[in-house]
Amino acid sequence: MEPDHAPEQPGRLGRGTLLLMSAATGLAVAGNYFAQPLLDVIGHDLRLSAATAALVVTVAQTGYGLGLLLLVPLGDMVERRRLAVVLCAATAVFLTVTASAPNAALLLTGTALTGLTSVAAQVVMPYAATLAAPAERGRTVGTVMTGLLLGILLARTAAGLLAELGGWRTVYWVNAALMLLMAVLLRLRLPALRTSAGLRYPALLRSTLALFGQEPVLRRRAVLGAVSFAGFSVLWTAVAFLMSGPAYGWQESAIGLLGLVGAAGSLSASAAGRLADRGLAHRVTGVAAVLLLGSWGLLALGGGGGAWSLAALLAGVVVLDLAAQAVHVSNQNLVYGVRPEARNRLNSAYMTSYFAGGAVGSALTSAVWGAGGWPGVCVLGAALAAVGVTLWVLDRLRPVPPAGGRTEHGHRSEPAPAAL
Repeated sequence: MEPDHAPEQPGRLGRGTLLLMSAATGLAVAGNYFAQPLLDVIGHDLRLSAATAALVVTVAQTGYGLGLLLLVPLGDMVERRRLAVVLCAATAVFLTVTASAPNAALLLTGTALTGLTSVAAQVVMPYAATLAAPAERGRTVGTVMTGLLLGILLARTAAGLLAELGGWRTVYWVNAALMLLMAVLLRLRLPALRTSAGLRYPALLRSTLALFGQEPVLRRRAVLGAVSFAGFSVLWTAVAFLMSGPAYGWQESAIGLLGLVGAAGSLSASAAGRLADRGLAHRVTGVAAVLLLGSWGLLALGGGGGAWSLAALLAGVVVLDLAAQAVHVSNQNLVYGVRPEARNRLNSAYMTSYFAGGAVGSALTSAVWGAGGWPGVCVLGAALAAVGVTLWVLDRLRPVPPAGGRTEHGHRSEPAPAAL
């Protein structure tokens, strides 16, 4: 039997390498979320105003968005292993800038650059999809996505624990060391892979935007992904306000532990990927969209405080995270199947829309919380989920493509799975 460490070729991805790629994505994105529960501590240590401290979150999001647009498409132009390794190593360097920052200028610079290069996660994702056998692409994407989601959800918990042990800078030093380790391991374990688009960089960026006009699957799934991630962001933006308020009165470290509850929902990513491999991506999307809507009913019951309200809130968090990740993985599985030679550009286009939806959700939450509190937030989340259900229904009602047309699976039409 072939050893697990043997170099993989497209269609042959060893389990050890798959788990390494999953860990790398989680650690890459985690650096963008460490600051959220630590803003007060960081602000006090560096003598920052509340407004300046809050900019840490903003510049991280801005850097990540720019990375999605400007760096992820490079995977269709340069050798992918080299790109992934360079981005991971650069992330390690920029995390050390943040960790050693003596003032706001260096703190914000390090945070922005970390966000920019942390899109290594979005280079590794289509890399894994390309290495996987076609029949296992959904499972592979789901496994890597689970790592990414755990990185997002557990970053707050890890930040709180490490900050208590050694101060807020410890979080960034530890992550820098782990990202450097990831760069070395990816260089040793990943096979070289080049799928050149034959375009210069400016043309590559233009072709990424042009994909929206050329690929209806991308358009539909990008909008659906944006709506679902907007709802995800609504919850995780508002829940800290709820839990620290009079209804519960939790401390920051306890609030960070909610990430552990959300992590339970992230385990659905792998199961959703397996179902997508069986041609059930549309059904997964529909069931998940309905669950997203229902989760807001549970979350609405969680606003009053007390044991029963807390139970309803925790159940709502699990259901919402589970459903949001199922939508996301089924979306990615279908989008990656459209044009395999352009997977990085497809991922850039899809994830930019996805990220934009999250940013809009966070912005709307800030406004709605001030006007309507937790009930208003739940109405906003339910409205976004209802839009998602509507989009899925409209997609199911559209005519089946004619012979020779491109199906939802990205292949020339034969398949029955598109009618599921």
